[in-house]
Amino acid sequence: MSILTTLELLPLVGVLALALSPKADALLAKRIALGFSLLVAAVSAVMASQFKLSASGFQFVESRSWIPNFGINYAVGIDGISLVLILLTTILVPIVILAGWNESEGGRWSTKTFYILILISEAMMIGVFAATDVFLFYVIFEAMLIPVYFLIGGYGRGERAAAALKFLLYSLLGGLLMLAALIGTYIISTNQIGGTFDLTKLSTMQIDAPTQNWLFLGFFIAFAIKAPLWPFHTWLPSAAKAATPGTSILLLGVMDKVGTYGMIRFCMTLFPDATKTFTPVIITLAVISILYGAFLAIGQKDINGLIAFTSISHFGVITLGIFAMTTQGLTGATFYMVNHGFSTAALFMTAGWMVARRKSSQIDDFGGLQRVTPILAWSFFIAGLSALALPGLSSFISEFLVLAGTFTRYPIAAIFATLGIILAALYVLIAVQKSLHGEVKPGNESLTDLILREKIALAPVIALIILLGFYPKPVLDVINPTTGVVMQHAGVVDPAVKVGK
Repeated sequence: MSILTTLELLPLVGVLALALSPKADALLAKRIALGFSLLVAAVSAVMASQFKLSASGFQFVESRSWIPNFGINYAVGIDGISLVLILLTTILVPIVILAGWNESEGGRWSTKTFYILILISEAMMIGVFAATDVFLFYVIFEAMLIPVYFLIGGYGRGERAAAALKFLLYSLLGGLLMLAALIGTYIISTNQIGGTFDLTKLSTMQIDAPTQNWLFLGFFIAFAIKAPLWPFHTWLPSAAKAATPGTSILLLGVMDKVGTYGMIRFCMTLFPDATKTFTPVIITLAVISILYGAFLAIGQKDINGLIAFTSISHFGVITLGIFAMTTQGLTGATFYMVNHGFSTAALFMTAGWMVARRKSSQIDDFGGLQRVTPILAWSFFIAGLSALALPGLSSFISEFLVLAGTFTRYPIAAIFATLGIILAALYVLIAVQKSLHGEVKPGNESLTDLILREKIALAPVIALIILLGFYPKPVLDVINPTTGVVMQHAGVVDPAVKVGK
């Protein structure tokens, strides 16, 4: 059994330990969940230390027959892109558990059930990034909906049932489209290579242009819903407002990356000609997402709604980098997935603590927090600066790479996308001004600042945001070789740089 499979199974062992623990002992459930999540993080660090930067293809590969009659295998392996996303997952889960120590209170079910759902989600997130059998990927892609549905509907707030149902219906629609495309791809493989779901073998098939276009759309729409990309985004604001901060971090910080990851891993690899055909349309949708999300974020009065719409804008940037069809843009998009995960985690954590203290999610109710809760206020400020990609913070590097890579091939799209930076400054600074500065609003006078547990949870996220802003080389060294391989599979090369006379 490979270390990758061990990493997938450890959260499920934690689920078993939780299932056997006393239902009434909430503190024990929290400690078990935190302990196993830290163990998973440690094992992922060991795996990362054994990852060979110079090697091409997948590493830590394991393949076992699952449904042999249809050529379906349990097949896993990772490259640079999947490695950084798995590390993002294993870092954020223990932080989510520690930061939201009391999030399960007031839920429909027990604290033990809440953490069982969290650990099941972690196992599936690791599995979906590691799967190299397309059928296995699809099964996990769909199964991920179940714990998230119950986390939103069972432990959320406000109209949580409606938000959970909307999330589920949108995701199921995308999953059905992917299933149809998956079946079509398998049928073609039976005629060419004997019937398989192996990603490496499927990438060698020759598919005519019309068929490839339809198959591409089946996969892409499912990923665009998950991402979420305009106009497939409408499930997100209600889900972000209804979910607990921890669930929102997992949903936006990690799970939605499955959409953009799938665009790279499957759309570009399996359907390279269709990717080129639809690139102009997707670039347009990405630019619209950037500007649409930013404009709506400016007008948000609910702090969770603000973060949701900023994420729509950021996912537009990631999609733009992917379909810019340049090594620089693809590297920037992958790095942006990591950086967005950390900046979103910082935003949802600090916003969640503000809401919990003030008993309100309205931005106008947080006036003057800098005078009352300075550490919380400064933490929210740094998280906001990361969201607007301030130089010196990690998001700046990835956003710069995306825009620079896009400009070499689609200069007009890059220019319009750059307007998103200006709008980001507006929606972040307006929110900061209203919530942190000015006179202390009535009801805020006695709010408490961050406690030790909250500081410990937030500190590594802020540290990574700053560290990767000044020294992104370790992550970029992992990503770069894989982006070169993806570009080769897609059959595209970087445009020649024109030097003036």
